Amino acid sequence: MVQKDLNGMEQGNGSGSRDLEKPLLAKKEKEGSEEPRTSHHRRHTLRSRRDAVLPNSGYAIFSTLMVALGPLALGFAIGYTSPTQVAIIKDLNFTIAQALLLAALPLLAGWSLIVLGKTATPLIIGRILNGFGGGIISFSVPMYIGEIAPKHLRGTLGTMNQLAITIGITLSYVFGMLFNWRVLGLLGCIPEVSLIVGLLFIPESPRWLAKAGKKEELSLCLQKLRGKDFNTTQEIADIQAAMEALNALPSVKLSDLKERKLSRPLVAGIGLMVLQQFSGINAFMLYSSGIFATAGVSNPDIASVALGTLQVFMTLAAAGLMDKAGRRILLMISAGGMALSCFLVGFSFYLRTLQPEKMSEALDTFICELALVSLLVYIATFSLGIGAIPWIIMSEIFPAHVKGIAGSVATLVNWFCAYAITMIFNYMLLWSAIGSFWLFAAECIGTVIFVAMFVPETRGRTLEQIEASFK
Repeated sequence: MVQKDLNGMEQGNGSGSRDLEKPLLAKKEKEGSEEPRTSHHRRHTLRSRRDAVLPNSGYAIFSTLMVALGPLALGFAIGYTSPTQVAIIKDLNFTIAQALLLAALPLLAGWSLIVLGKTATPLIIGRILNGFGGGIISFSVPMYIGEIAPKHLRGTLGTMNQLAITIGITLSYVFGMLFNWRVLGLLGCIPEVSLIVGLLFIPESPRWLAKAGKKEELSLCLQKLRGKDFNTTQEIADIQAAMEALNALPSVKLSDLKERKLSRPLVAGIGLMVLQQFSGINAFMLYSSGIFATAGVSNPDIASVALGTLQVFMTLAAAGLMDKAGRRILLMISAGGMALSCFLVGFSFYLRTLQPEKMSEALDTFICELALVSLLVYIATFSLGIGAIPWIIMSEIFPAHVKGIAGSVATLVNWFCAYAITMIFNYMLLWSAIGSFWLFAAECIGTVIFVAMFVPETRGRTLEQIEASFK
């Protein structure tokens, strides 16, 4: 009964504003199913909200920053390719295919092989190890942050995962201009060492403690995460009830994901992962130096650093808006801005095909500026929503009993799509630079429609309330 009331409190009010936050398909399913609410219940709800005390989130923020060292190292690994690929190909006589394989595995561990390698083979093995570690980081960090964060800050703290990645990418660009690729690989070890030390000072997930039956540790952990003056009794009861129900279920198999009741969260969570990568972001970031050079920008390395720095600041802006504006509106604004930017980048390439031998200096300057501004707008709008929110949604909407396997599948799909785009993007440019960016523009328009149809709003709701809303 407690869970039902909590869920109802989040979903129901007479203004209809919540309806705007629901996916269109969910609205149709819910029509006519709302129970009438009494004036006494509404007064109780308003009084409960007015008397609520926000938790002290200092320890949760500290823990988030510690685990964010993992995504920072992941971002450093992703960005490592852009400033170093020319030198690596030259020093080790790489073929284009080998360089693409190296770039397709841009994740966390294996830096020692990269630093010490004398041939192509150790570098490829090191990047495979990077991919293995980075895959774990991609899944576990958003899940951990989602489970320790208070509901009023879960979006903001969840954005720290993407923010750390963007900082890592930018640092790799900056240091890539100052050091050779072996020293850059050595610098990539610093976040991993810091993460190992930081793990000594952060708590286990409260939901893991509840699932393991460690009630005393759960109480102490949650009190520390919410502050000594915050009453955690109700949150502990909700978590324990959810985990007890979870423990009563049989072991989860991959085939369980075919259950009809899981279709909505799976479509939303995995669909966003696919659309995030096919928007072309990794193509932009991994080969940003080459893209700027092709567009006619005179100093592509500095342009790449500017790109990364913009991404950091826009991700910070997204963190401030996440728990105010909500996930759905930010996703749609983000995808819409990316669509326009991709179209304009393609248009800049189109202008270059119009009698290039007779092109005036003024037109050449305009095309360069159009390409640069469009790419900067693309990165800004990506960072505002599509960059961080799919990972936040993944950590929020999968039911507890399948969260591990569903999150693993979503992460696998995300990186498989990243691999596919990374492998084919150079060939897409050879086919048609214009067509490549216009295809990305069409995909971004599709993302706006997808979010409107399938993605629910999760702002301001506990994980247990979100899970109950899909039942």
